[in-house]
Amino acid sequence: MAHEAAHHEEVSTWPVIAGIGTFLAPLAFTAYFAWNAQMAGLVLGGVSLVLLLISAAGWANEHFSTEKEEGFGWIGIFAFIVSEIVIFGTLFAGFWMARTTHASEWASWIPEGINLGMAGILTLILWASSFTIWKAEVALEEEGNNGKAMTWTFITLILGGLFVVLHVSEWVHLWNEGFTLMSNMYGTGFYALTGLHTSHVIVGLLSQLYAIWLLASGKMTKEKPTMMKAVSAYWHFVDVMWMLVAGTAYVVGTLGV
Repeated sequence: MAHEAAHHEEVSTWPVIAGIGTFLAPLAFTAYFAWNAQMAGLVLGGVSLVLLLISAAGWANEHFSTEKEEGFGWIGIFAFIVSEIVIFGTLFAGFWMARTTHASEWASWIPEGINLGMAGILTLILWASSFTIWKAEVALEEEGNNGKAMTWTFITLILGGLFVVLHVSEWVHLWNEGFTLMSNMYGTGFYALTGLHTSHVIVGLLSQLYAIWLLASGKMTKEKPTMMKAVSAYWHFVDVMWMLVAGTAYVVGTLGV
């Protein structure tokens, strides 16, 4: 006797919320840069970010609570990272174009307070954090040890937080010396690149907090490691991108030729 295959229909509100957040993001940039409505742009950008974070957390929680992993998570991770590379690539292109166009006057724009040593310290911190998040992934996927994975993820969180604190303190120092976003093309490019990267670091830290909660609650296990893979892959991307950001904003940016 033939049996009809059970039909499972899933209904979720999280994609709608994610779509609204995504829709608001370009509006925020347009309002801020094109419509000269900075406050509206900041508000829209904040709302967009909050909606995207909430939808991501809710969607993931829905999955971890009810579904099994199908093994296609890496496709989503890869597609997301590629989209982020496009965003960074646009800023890199703009910075290099400005550096080439204004080569004759660039040397006069380099602030005395910019510190290549700080860029080196920040690089070492992110290198260390890449190791710790890798250890967290190994602890979960190979050992099935949630506690150990939580510990390594927490260490990564601390290192990432230290990166943000030191970087922001550097911004404050440079800003107080008169090197601002509107000082010149170097100032615009420097803060655009480092600011975009730091925003990605903060997103990475939030994802690590979420991963810690999933590990602590037992919703992420050796059998369901996709979120840890995503957090780890994203963090490695952030670390690699920092090398390009530091090389461009600090090394190339401070060459007086």
